[in-house]
Amino acid sequence: MPSSQNNDNPFDKAFSVIAEGIVKMMPIPAKEKQAYIYYKEGFAAQTNGDYSEALENYEESLRLEESAIDRGETLKNMAIIYMSNGEEERALDTYIKALEENPKQPSCLKNMGLIYEKRGRALQQEGKPDESDIWFDKAAEVWTKAVRLYPGGYLDIENWLKTTGRSNIDVY
Repeated sequence: MPSSQNNDNPFDKAFSVIAEGIVKMMPIPAKEKQAYIYYKEGFAAQTNGDYSEALENYEESLRLEESAIDRGETLKNMAIIYMSNGEEERALDTYIKALEENPKQPSCLKNMGLIYEKRGRALQQEGKPDESDIWFDKAAEVWTKAVRLYPGGYLDIENWLKTTGRSNIDVY
């Protein structure tokens, strides 16, 4: 049973039925409709914690999807799964692909910065300040872009940029 049909919440079920009906009636090519259905199934599976099913559906959606914005969103969700599975390098590669499709995704930049900052902290704890600074600078670079795309949306990041002296923008 697809994940989107495995939800006991009646509001979610009703929304899914209505959304599917709207998509079927929309004057878009069948290929795009099918891409959306795979995306929706992937998102439902991801929400339910079934990451392997989510990734399978996202891959199918990417195979069919032509919209760069929609491809970017799908890739971002895949990267989130990789990140939560501890596959940081794969997540970074996928976030980069997502940004190539749609550069206006601040959450991709935010999450990339989280990985870079985590690496910096680990090296700092190992007593390697020069190496940690490289990662902190990478975090600052992507976080600055994220803050510019979503002003006021990442106050914790803005605070980190200021308190570490890595803010090269006026975010207010």
